[in-house]
Amino acid sequence: MSDKFSNQEKSGLYKAIYTRRDVRSHFNSKPIGDEILTRILNAAHHAPSVGFSQPWNFILIRDSQTKAKVKQSFEEEKNRSTNQVDDSKKEKYTSLKLEGILESDVNICITYDPTRFGPFVIGRSSIPETGIYSVCCAVQNLWLAARSEEIGVGWVSILSNDTLRKALDLPDHIVPVAYLCLGHVEEFAEKPDLEAAKWLPRLELKDVVYFEKWGQTQNMPIWSQIHELIRANLDYAFK
Repeated sequence: MSDKFSNQEKSGLYKAIYTRRDVRSHFNSKPIGDEILTRILNAAHHAPSVGFSQPWNFILIRDSQTKAKVKQSFEEEKNRSTNQVDDSKKEKYTSLKLEGILESDVNICITYDPTRFGPFVIGRSSIPETGIYSVCCAVQNLWLAARSEEIGVGWVSILSNDTLRKALDLPDHIVPVAYLCLGHVEEFAEKPDLEAAKWLPRLELKDVVYFEKWGQTQNMPIWSQIHELIRANLDYAFK
């Protein structure tokens, strides 16, 4: 097999990136096939990790009682978080659909194990957080693989980790990082839900790129071409 990507393969990768969505409200009841789910999990397991530590585990959940406990935690945490929202946006916030715990076929809790291959892991001694970052890479791999399989994924972060620990019997040293909802969907939205709801705008690339030092946005000779391309705000998804 060639290690080069064909134009068709590149196009598929960029399509998955640009059409990936945080799915909350379009799940249907069709179960995910076992082979598809295994491929998605294997893609997640092949994420990069600090020191090749592979510090993740994937807890697969279909039990309705477990889902109900997590759903209750979501409701409690959402109600609590409402107090932090500006009054001008509170009504919109409470109306947003922010999870698909019960509607999705499979819930997955992805965890971090700081003891795996430890206590010393190459690359983690100076920045311990790289272990958590590695798990996030696995989440992204899973998300993109799922999108290519036409499986929707939603990350539920309005949760109590204490509830997850009890509901999933997590050992004390295991850290829950991501609680994901997976399932077939009726459609993938054209835009992310929060962008479509005008909760927050999509930032342009030029607003988040600096050159050489923090805050440096002015043109510099060594970066002149990319500076112009970024400022042009063109669509650089591979065609």
